[in-house]
Amino acid sequence: MALGYQAWREARQTLQVLLSATESTLRDDVSLRSRAFVHQSAATMHLPADIGDYTDFYSSRDHATNVGIMFRGKENALMPNWLRLPVGYHGRASSVVVSGTPIRRPSGQMRPDQTKPPVFGPSKQLDMELEMAFFVGGGNQLGQHIPIKNAHEHIFGMVLMNDWSARDIQAWEYVPLGPFLGKNFGTTISPWVVPMEALLPFAEPNPVQDPEPLPYLTHHDAYTFNINLFVSLTGEGMTEAATICKSNFKYEKMYLHSFVNTVSQQDPESFGSMLELSWRGSKSIDLGGGETRTFLKDGDEVTITGYCQGDGYRVGFGSCMGTILPALQH
Repeated sequence: MALGYQAWREARQTLQVLLSATESTLRDDVSLRSRAFVHQSAATMHLPADIGDYTDFYSSRDHATNVGIMFRGKENALMPNWLRLPVGYHGRASSVVVSGTPIRRPSGQMRPDQTKPPVFGPSKQLDMELEMAFFVGGGNQLGQHIPIKNAHEHIFGMVLMNDWSARDIQAWEYVPLGPFLGKNFGTTISPWVVPMEALLPFAEPNPVQDPEPLPYLTHHDAYTFNINLFVSLTGEGMTEAATICKSNFKYEKMYLHSFVNTVSQQDPESFGSMLELSWRGSKSIDLGGGETRTFLKDGDEVTITGYCQGDGYRVGFGSCMGTILPALQH
Protein backbone atom coordinates (compact mmCIF):
# COMPACT_ATOMS: atom_id res chain seq x y z
CA MET A 1 0.00 0.00 0.00
CA ALA A 2 2.82 2.39 0.84
CA LEU A 3 4.28 2.09 -2.69
CA GLY A 4 1.43 4.08 -4.21
CA TYR A 5 -1.09 4.02 -7.02
CA GLN A 6 1.06 2.84 -9.94
CA ALA A 7 2.47 -0.06 -7.90
CA TRP A 8 -1.08 -1.09 -6.90
CA ARG A 9 -2.21 -1.18 -10.53
CA GLU A 10 0.86 -3.11 -11.66
CA ALA A 11 0.50 -5.71 -8.89
CA ARG A 12 -3.20 -6.22 -9.59
CA GLN A 13 -2.66 -6.58 -13.34
CA THR A 14 0.17 -9.07 -12.77
CA LEU A 15 -1.98 -11.20 -10.46
CA GLN A 16 -4.85 -11.12 -12.95
CA VAL A 17 -2.56 -12.48 -15.65
CA LEU A 18 -1.04 -15.18 -13.42
CA LEU A 19 -4.47 -16.39 -12.28
CA SER A 20 -6.12 -16.38 -15.70
CA ALA A 21 -7.03 -19.64 -17.42
CA THR A 22 -4.88 -18.79 -20.44
CA GLU A 23 -1.63 -18.22 -18.49
CA SER A 24 0.52 -21.35 -18.03
CA THR A 25 2.96 -20.11 -15.33
CA LEU A 26 0.83 -21.39 -12.44
CA ARG A 27 -1.66 -23.46 -14.38
CA ASP A 28 0.91 -25.98 -15.62
CA ASP A 29 3.35 -26.01 -12.70
CA VAL A 30 2.07 -28.21 -9.87
CA SER A 31 5.13 -27.58 -7.68
CA LEU A 32 4.84 -23.81 -8.02
CA ARG A 33 1.11 -23.92 -7.29
CA SER A 34 1.72 -25.91 -4.11
CA ARG A 35 4.12 -23.20 -2.91
CA ALA A 36 2.00 -20.25 -4.04
CA PHE A 37 -1.39 -21.32 -2.68
CA VAL A 38 -2.62 -22.14 0.83
CA HIS A 39 -5.80 -24.17 1.27
CA GLN A 40 -8.56 -21.99 2.65
CA SER A 41 -9.23 -24.35 5.57
CA ALA A 42 -5.56 -24.12 6.60
CA ALA A 43 -5.29 -20.34 6.33
CA THR A 44 -5.25 -18.00 9.33
CA MET A 45 -6.52 -14.51 8.66
CA HIS A 46 -4.60 -11.49 9.96
CA LEU A 47 -5.01 -7.72 9.84
CA PRO A 48 -4.22 -6.74 6.24
CA ALA A 49 -1.81 -3.97 7.28
CA ASP A 50 -0.23 -2.21 10.25
CA ILE A 51 -2.80 0.45 11.15
CA GLY A 52 -1.17 3.62 12.40
CA ASP A 53 -4.35 5.66 12.69
CA TYR A 54 -7.99 5.55 11.80
CA THR A 55 -10.67 8.19 11.47
CA ASP A 56 -14.35 7.47 12.10
CA PHE A 57 -16.69 9.62 10.04
CA TYR A 58 -20.29 10.54 10.71
CA SER A 59 -21.34 10.92 7.09
CA SER A 60 -24.63 9.03 6.77
CA ARG A 61 -27.29 11.72 7.06
CA ASP A 62 -29.94 9.28 8.22
CA HIS A 63 -27.67 7.78 10.91
CA ALA A 64 -26.57 11.23 12.10
CA THR A 65 -30.17 12.44 12.23
CA ASN A 66 -31.42 9.36 14.09
CA VAL A 67 -28.67 9.49 16.71
CA GLY A 68 -29.02 13.27 17.02
CA ILE A 69 -32.74 12.95 17.76
CA MET A 70 -32.10 10.32 20.43
CA PHE A 71 -29.22 12.17 22.12
CA ARG A 72 -30.19 15.84 21.64
CA GLY A 73 -33.80 16.03 20.43
CA LYS A 74 -35.39 16.62 17.03
CA GLU A 75 -34.66 20.35 16.89
CA ASN A 76 -30.94 19.75 17.47
CA ALA A 77 -30.48 16.54 15.50
CA LEU A 78 -27.93 17.81 12.94
CA MET A 79 -25.24 20.29 13.93
CA PRO A 80 -24.72 23.26 11.52
CA ASN A 81 -21.34 21.93 10.37
CA TRP A 82 -22.71 18.54 9.32
CA LEU A 83 -23.98 19.82 5.95
CA ARG A 84 -20.67 21.59 5.24
CA LEU A 85 -17.88 19.14 6.05
CA PRO A 86 -17.25 15.45 6.79
CA VAL A 87 -17.59 15.26 10.59
CA GLY A 88 -15.20 12.74 12.14
CA TYR A 89 -12.90 11.88 15.03
CA HIS A 90 -9.75 9.80 15.50
CA GLY A 91 -10.40 6.30 16.81
CA ARG A 92 -8.02 3.97 18.64
CA ALA A 93 -5.94 2.17 16.01
CA SER A 94 -4.44 -0.27 18.53
CA SER A 95 -7.83 -1.92 19.19
CA VAL A 96 -8.66 -2.62 15.53
CA VAL A 97 -8.86 -6.42 15.25
CA VAL A 98 -9.41 -8.93 12.46
CA SER A 99 -12.71 -10.74 11.95
CA GLY A 100 -13.23 -13.61 14.41
CA THR A 101 -11.51 -11.91 17.35
CA PRO A 102 -13.79 -11.98 20.46
CA ILE A 103 -14.84 -8.60 21.88
CA ARG A 104 -14.86 -8.06 25.65
CA ARG A 105 -17.85 -6.14 27.04
CA PRO A 106 -16.41 -2.87 28.35
CA SER A 107 -16.98 -1.30 31.74
CA GLY A 108 -17.11 2.41 32.30
CA GLN A 109 -18.84 5.39 33.80
CA MET A 110 -22.46 6.07 32.82
CA ARG A 111 -25.48 7.94 34.09
CA PRO A 112 -28.65 5.92 33.49
CA ASP A 113 -30.66 8.05 35.94
CA GLN A 114 -30.25 11.75 35.20
CA THR A 115 -31.44 12.64 38.72
CA LYS A 116 -28.58 10.68 40.33
CA PRO A 117 -24.76 10.72 40.15
CA PRO A 118 -22.99 8.55 37.54
CA VAL A 119 -22.15 4.91 38.27
CA PHE A 120 -19.39 2.53 37.14
CA GLY A 121 -20.01 -0.93 35.72
CA PRO A 122 -20.35 -3.11 32.61
CA SER A 123 -22.11 -1.47 29.68
CA LYS A 124 -25.78 -2.44 29.45
CA GLN A 125 -26.18 -0.88 26.00
CA LEU A 126 -23.51 -2.64 23.96
CA ASP A 127 -24.06 -2.06 20.26
CA MET A 128 -22.73 -2.90 16.80
CA GLU A 129 -22.36 -0.48 13.90
CA LEU A 130 -22.45 -1.48 10.26
CA GLU A 131 -19.61 0.41 8.62
CA MET A 132 -17.19 0.30 5.72
CA ALA A 133 -13.60 1.47 5.94
CA PHE A 134 -11.05 2.70 3.41
CA PHE A 135 -7.37 1.75 3.52
CA VAL A 136 -5.15 4.67 2.54
CA GLY A 137 -1.63 4.38 1.17
CA GLY A 138 1.02 6.48 -0.49
CA GLY A 139 0.58 9.38 1.91
CA ASN A 140 1.54 13.03 1.74
CA GLN A 141 4.38 14.99 3.33
CA LEU A 142 3.66 16.66 6.66
CA GLY A 143 2.05 20.04 6.05
CA GLN A 144 1.15 19.34 2.42
CA HIS A 145 -2.41 18.73 1.24
CA ILE A 146 -3.75 16.32 -1.39
CA PRO A 147 -5.96 17.94 -4.07
CA ILE A 148 -9.32 16.22 -4.46
CA LYS A 149 -8.54 15.44 -8.11
CA ASN A 150 -5.70 13.19 -6.88
CA ALA A 151 -7.55 11.60 -3.96
CA HIS A 152 -8.23 8.34 -5.83
CA GLU A 153 -4.46 7.78 -6.08
CA HIS A 154 -4.27 7.47 -2.28
CA ILE A 155 -7.32 5.26 -1.60
CA PHE A 156 -6.20 1.63 -1.84
CA GLY A 157 -9.39 -0.28 -1.08
CA MET A 158 -12.27 -1.06 1.25
CA VAL A 159 -13.15 -3.51 4.02
CA LEU A 160 -16.21 -4.26 6.13
CA MET A 161 -16.11 -2.84 9.64
CA ASN A 162 -18.00 -3.18 12.93
CA ASP A 163 -17.47 -0.18 15.19
CA TRP A 164 -18.57 -1.74 18.49
CA SER A 165 -20.08 0.93 20.75
CA ALA A 166 -21.10 1.15 24.41
CA ARG A 167 -23.98 3.59 24.08
CA ASP A 168 -24.54 4.26 27.79
CA ILE A 169 -20.85 5.08 28.29
CA GLN A 170 -20.82 7.13 25.08
CA ALA A 171 -23.91 9.16 26.00
CA TRP A 172 -22.36 10.32 29.29
CA GLU A 173 -18.83 11.03 28.05
CA TYR A 174 -19.19 12.45 24.52
CA VAL A 175 -19.82 16.13 25.41
CA PRO A 176 -17.87 18.23 24.50
CA LEU A 177 -15.03 16.34 22.76
CA GLY A 178 -16.81 13.31 21.31
CA PRO A 179 -16.61 9.53 21.92
CA PHE A 180 -13.77 8.04 23.96
CA LEU A 181 -14.05 4.89 26.13
CA GLY A 182 -17.48 4.09 24.68
CA LYS A 183 -15.87 3.47 21.30
CA ASN A 184 -12.23 2.45 21.77
CA PHE A 185 -12.44 -1.06 23.26
CA GLY A 186 -12.66 -2.91 19.94
CA THR A 187 -13.21 -2.37 16.21
CA THR A 188 -13.53 -5.38 13.91
CA ILE A 189 -12.63 -5.39 10.20
CA SER A 190 -12.77 -8.04 7.49
CA PRO A 191 -9.33 -9.39 6.50
CA TRP A 192 -9.59 -8.97 2.73
CA VAL A 193 -9.16 -5.48 1.25
CA VAL A 194 -11.10 -5.08 -2.00
CA PRO A 195 -9.10 -2.71 -4.25
CA MET A 196 -10.92 0.38 -5.50
CA GLU A 197 -10.06 -0.69 -9.07
CA ALA A 198 -12.24 -3.78 -8.57
CA LEU A 199 -15.12 -1.57 -7.42
CA LEU A 200 -15.04 0.94 -10.29
CA PRO A 201 -17.55 -1.07 -12.39
CA PHE A 202 -20.04 -0.48 -9.57
CA ALA A 203 -19.48 3.28 -9.31
CA GLU A 204 -22.56 5.47 -9.60
CA PRO A 205 -23.08 9.24 -9.95
CA ASN A 206 -22.62 11.11 -6.69
CA PRO A 207 -25.73 12.44 -4.94
CA VAL A 208 -26.41 16.15 -5.28
CA GLN A 209 -25.12 18.05 -2.24
CA ASP A 210 -27.07 20.96 -0.84
CA PRO A 211 -25.48 23.28 0.09
CA GLU A 212 -22.68 22.81 -2.44
CA PRO A 213 -19.39 21.97 -0.70
CA LEU A 214 -16.41 24.30 -0.64
CA PRO A 215 -14.06 24.02 -3.65
CA TYR A 216 -11.50 21.79 -1.89
CA LEU A 217 -14.26 19.17 -1.43
CA THR A 218 -15.89 19.58 -4.86
CA HIS A 219 -15.49 16.88 -7.52
CA HIS A 220 -17.69 15.35 -10.21
CA ASP A 221 -16.19 11.88 -10.72
CA ALA A 222 -18.54 8.98 -10.01
CA TYR A 223 -17.29 7.67 -6.66
CA THR A 224 -20.41 6.30 -4.98
CA PHE A 225 -20.50 2.50 -4.92
CA ASN A 226 -23.40 0.08 -5.09
CA ILE A 227 -22.48 -2.37 -2.32
CA ASN A 228 -25.12 -4.64 -0.75
CA LEU A 229 -24.65 -5.02 3.01
CA PHE A 230 -26.13 -7.36 5.60
CA VAL A 231 -25.89 -7.83 9.38
CA SER A 232 -26.85 -11.05 11.15
CA LEU A 233 -26.98 -11.88 14.85
CA THR A 234 -26.74 -15.30 16.47
CA GLY A 235 -27.38 -15.58 20.20
CA GLU A 236 -26.40 -18.46 22.45
CA GLY A 237 -28.84 -21.30 21.88
CA MET A 238 -30.10 -19.97 18.55
CA THR A 239 -29.99 -22.54 15.74
CA GLU A 240 -30.15 -19.96 12.95
CA ALA A 241 -28.72 -16.49 12.51
CA ALA A 242 -31.24 -13.65 12.34
CA THR A 243 -30.73 -10.94 9.72
CA ILE A 244 -31.24 -7.65 11.54
CA CYS A 245 -30.15 -5.23 8.82
CA LYS A 246 -30.14 -5.02 5.01
CA SER A 247 -28.51 -1.89 3.62
CA ASN A 248 -26.42 -0.44 0.79
CA PHE A 249 -23.30 1.69 0.66
CA LYS A 250 -24.02 4.33 -1.87
CA TYR A 251 -18.39 8.51 -0.76
CA GLU A 252 -13.84 10.51 -1.56
CA LYS A 253 -14.66 13.78 0.26
CA MET A 254 -14.04 12.18 3.65
CA TYR A 255 -10.42 11.48 2.77
CA LEU A 256 -9.68 15.04 1.75
CA HIS A 257 -10.93 16.35 5.04
CA SER A 258 -8.61 13.93 6.83
CA PHE A 259 -12.64 7.47 6.58
CA VAL A 260 -15.07 5.16 8.02
CA ASN A 261 -18.79 5.65 8.46
CA THR A 262 -21.93 4.06 9.84
CA VAL A 263 -24.27 3.05 7.03
CA SER A 264 -27.95 3.84 7.62
CA GLN A 265 -30.86 4.77 5.40
CA GLN A 266 -34.43 5.98 5.95
CA ASP A 267 -35.97 2.50 5.85
CA PRO A 268 -35.85 1.06 9.41
CA GLU A 269 -34.76 -2.31 7.94
CA SER A 270 -31.55 -0.61 6.81
CA PHE A 271 -30.66 1.00 10.17
CA GLY A 272 -26.99 0.20 10.75
CA SER A 273 -26.96 -0.01 14.55
CA MET A 274 -29.04 -1.55 17.32
CA LEU A 275 -29.31 1.92 18.82
CA GLU A 276 -31.46 2.83 15.82
CA LEU A 277 -33.14 -0.56 15.34
CA SER A 278 -34.37 -0.53 18.97
CA TRP A 279 -34.65 3.27 19.07
CA ARG A 280 -32.35 3.48 22.10
CA GLY A 281 -33.88 0.44 23.75
CA SER A 282 -37.51 1.56 23.54
CA LYS A 283 -38.60 -1.36 21.31
CA SER A 284 -37.44 -4.93 20.85
CA ILE A 285 -35.74 -6.38 17.78
CA ASP A 286 -37.36 -9.71 16.84
CA LEU A 287 -34.77 -12.41 16.11
CA GLY A 288 -37.29 -15.23 15.65
CA GLY A 289 -37.84 -18.31 17.79
CA GLY A 290 -38.95 -16.17 20.71
CA GLU A 291 -35.59 -14.33 20.88
CA THR A 292 -35.52 -10.53 21.06
CA ARG A 293 -32.86 -7.89 21.65
CA THR A 294 -32.56 -4.20 22.34
CA PHE A 295 -28.77 -4.30 22.74
CA LEU A 296 -26.19 -7.09 22.61
CA LYS A 297 -25.98 -9.86 25.20
CA ASP A 298 -22.89 -11.82 26.22
CA GLY A 299 -22.37 -14.66 23.75
CA ASP A 300 -24.01 -12.84 20.84
CA GLU A 301 -22.20 -13.26 17.53
CA VAL A 302 -22.55 -10.44 14.99
CA THR A 303 -21.57 -10.98 11.35
CA ILE A 304 -21.41 -8.33 8.62
CA THR A 305 -21.24 -9.40 4.97
CA GLY A 306 -21.28 -7.47 1.72
CA TYR A 307 -20.90 -7.77 -2.03
CA CYS A 308 -21.24 -5.97 -5.36
CA GLN A 309 -23.42 -7.78 -7.87
CA GLY A 310 -22.31 -7.71 -11.49
CA ASP A 311 -23.76 -9.33 -14.60
CA GLY A 312 -23.07 -12.99 -13.88
CA TYR A 313 -20.38 -12.34 -11.29
CA ARG A 314 -20.01 -10.99 -7.76
CA VAL A 315 -17.27 -9.08 -5.93
CA GLY A 316 -17.43 -10.16 -2.28
CA PHE A 317 -15.96 -8.59 0.85
CA GLY A 318 -15.90 -11.78 2.93
CA SER A 319 -17.22 -11.43 6.47
CA CYS A 320 -16.62 -9.29 9.55
CA MET A 321 -17.50 -11.26 12.68
CA GLY A 322 -17.12 -10.91 16.44
CA THR A 323 -18.56 -12.55 19.56
CA ILE A 324 -19.25 -10.72 22.83
CA LEU A 325 -17.39 -11.92 25.94
CA PRO A 326 -18.55 -11.02 29.48
CA ALA A 327 -17.07 -7.98 31.17
CA LEU A 328 -14.12 -8.49 33.49
CA GLN A 329 -14.80 -8.28 37.20
CA HIS A 330 -13.61 -5.06 38.88
